[in-house]
Amino acid sequence: MTAAADFASGKGHRNENFPVASRLVRPELRAPVLAFYRFARAADDVADHATAGADEKMEQLARMEAALRGTAGANAEGEALHAVLQARELTDQHALDLLEAFRRDVTRRRYADWADLMDYCRYSAAPVGRFVLDLHGESRATWPLNDALCAALQVINHLQDCAKDYRAIDRVYVPLDALAAEGIGVEALREARASPALRTVISGLARRTNALLDRSRPFAGRIADRRLALEVGVIQALADSLAKRLERRDPLSQRVHHHPVEAIGLAAWGALGVAIGRLRRKG
Repeated sequence: MTAAADFASGKGHRNENFPVASRLVRPELRAPVLAFYRFARAADDVADHATAGADEKMEQLARMEAALRGTAGANAEGEALHAVLQARELTDQHALDLLEAFRRDVTRRRYADWADLMDYCRYSAAPVGRFVLDLHGESRATWPLNDALCAALQVINHLQDCAKDYRAIDRVYVPLDALAAEGIGVEALREARASPALRTVISGLARRTNALLDRSRPFAGRIADRRLALEVGVIQALADSLAKRLERRDPLSQRVHHHPVEAIGLAAWGALGVAIGRLRRKG
């Protein structure tokens, strides 16, 4: 494999659990958001490739970093994002942080505890929101709220896909100490249905995720850009619903993802709540 395209999973921004560059985002900013997304997606596909070796993956991630820093011909997604960052005078640090997370994905398969997982989310999730905030010219005082929401989204994705990640690539984001506290190991993720012990673990992690979402709840109200605030309100509503489902449902045997009609209703409710809040503050 010689290019990131050779590692591609075929997944695009419309296949994600949460909106990416939706029509709520200002039209002139959608292309930069998508450039960042495509860079992240390409790096994620490299790290998650089922058959490529670790050295091959690390070499490709190095090429992505080189392109991000301005080396011509190293990687298409990195070059495209570099051009966006240069044109808008934005830092490349958020993309570099993402690459750190994907390098960890290549070299690490387990996470010891919640703090270990949150440190991973600092690199794998928070930079995405931080980039979008910088792109919109928002205050960096919003970063702690962003980081809480982005970490919650990441954990939700991990819990939804916990069995698939283990079976396909032997990667487990469920903290080992949470499993050990219930007297089980990662092998519990191989079963067709979650055992009562594993259900207890997943429910407990979902409650911790709900605590992150409680922390991020004021986020949309602190964002100056109206359209971005609405987008964050939509994402918060979708995440609230999924985290509550994970408290009750078994992701090994039950559907957790929203049906399209459900997602539309939740999105409308989340956007409406933000719009009403802005009107009240203006009044």
